[in-house]
Amino acid sequence: MNVLRPILNAIKAVYNFIVGDMIILVGILIAFILLALIYTVSALAALRPFSGFILIIAALVVLIATLSREAYSRHR
Repeated sequence: MNVLRPILNAIKAVYNFIVGDMIILVGILIAFILLALIYTVSALAALRPFSGFILIIAALVVLIATLSREAYSRHR
């Protein structure tokens, strides 16, 4: 396990630098999966003009969830 520790630390450092929080990563991934479904499933074709709006709303919801978790946590 000592051999893997530097590799895991490097991966964690890159993750913390790019994303910073698991809520942001999961939320944006869900938003992109939703947008991919909108563009691949023909039954959802009516939502294609609203895809930019959906992405913006999803990003705002994810950021508000992250900020509210930080603001109301007991570890301040």
